Amino acid sequence: MGIGQVLTMPIFFASNAIHTLSLMPEWLRAVSHVNPLTYEVDALRSLMLKTGTSDYGLMVDFSVLIALTAILVVIAARMYRRMGY
Repeated sequence: MGIGQVLTMPIFFASNAIHTLSLMPEWLRAVSHVNPLTYEVDALRSLMLKTGTSDYGLMVDFSVLIALTAILVVIAARMYRRMGY
């Protein structure tokens, strides 16, 4: 559980889940643009709130999330094959 928190908390704070991107310093804003959680939060806000709008657009949000999922599935499949299961 502790290792999961060490990985999850920096990703969470570097997304726009708590603060908007305009309030972040430049270096954190740059980190936020490569953080997949930023795109997930952006899509969820626009889909779940009546007045919600997407900063990047839903197509960009879903494209980033689908591409990252595909990349991670390929990496996991290769690692699984090497483990010998």
